[in-house]
Amino acid sequence: MGEIPVVRNILEANDRIADELNQFFKEKNILCLNLMSSPGSGKTSLLEKTLADLKGEFKMAVIEGNLQTDNDARRVAATGAQAVQINTEGGCHLNSSQVKEALSLIDLEGLDILFVENVGNLVCPAEFNVGEDHKITLLTVTEGDDKPEKYPLMFHISSVMILNKIDLLPYVDFDLEKAKQHARKLNADIDLFPLSCRTREGLEAWYEWLRKARAEKK
Repeated sequence: MGEIPVVRNILEANDRIADELNQFFKEKNILCLNLMSSPGSGKTSLLEKTLADLKGEFKMAVIEGNLQTDNDARRVAATGAQAVQINTEGGCHLNSSQVKEALSLIDLEGLDILFVENVGNLVCPAEFNVGEDHKITLLTVTEGDDKPEKYPLMFHISSVMILNKIDLLPYVDFDLEKAKQHARKLNADIDLFPLSCRTREGLEAWYEWLRKARAEKK
């Protein structure tokens, strides 16, 4: 049985707008990063640290995707960065049309980095491009080291896998090396960053990757 036409049409329409956005970001010299993970993996905590620590180096903004509430956008805005909230009202991912609409609410003049914090979900967001330069997937040690095997597309297409909450490794049954092996089996070029937003261990390596990705955008 072939693809269901309506699903194919939705993906094709999304990709057309995503291509437009990617070209727009290229013309404006904006690095766009799509952050994806399960709920509670620490995307917002990572953004809080990143936005606060690098605000002297880059002008940054965040598009927040959630089912309900503007809690995460408020946390991001508290760092001084621009934040726009998209409530999907039950939708399991952000799409390129929503991101395009949110851009009208952001001051793009001189913007260096745009983060898109996607809805917490390891399935749907992988299939919907939003014009990003890179997909970033977070995995926490409180999940399972076999998550890359269970959700292969997400890790196959990501440029970076962040292994968050490593301060909890002594208390959980999580094999860090096994998780890395699973991810690299799917994507040999994926960059891996074990870190802890709470203790700040490993954050500088993530920042160095950001600096390099921003420099390559110019």
